[in-house]
Amino acid sequence: MNVKKINVTKDQKLKITWDDDSESYISLKYLRDQCPCAGCKGETVLFKTYRPPAPTVITPEMYKIKNIETVGDYAIQITWQDGHNTGIYSWDYLKELEEGEKENKDQNYNPLL
Repeated sequence: MNVKKINVTKDQKLKITWDDDSESYISLKYLRDQCPCAGCKGETVLFKTYRPPAPTVITPEMYKIKNIETVGDYAIQITWQDGHNTGIYSWDYLKELEEGEKENKDQNYNPLL
């Protein structure tokens, strides 16, 4: 499945129109809080695990999108107004986020680490 169109709605959600004309909606806050980058969720390299601390300062700019770029034919990279831009959101991950937000749950990164 590929994306046809992406835009931000007035109620601060990312609206994704897929190539089959179905639509997904993900709140910008949930999207940012579930950023998959190593700086937000952590990583394991050579059997050493890094878990970043929770942010101590929350600003409105963290939840506003400055720019969205496609990455190949499989993902988007979002630049947030606070400058953060290292998260790559694959089409599959965006679908997972849509379901996760409906179920009001955080993504589980423990198996990755």
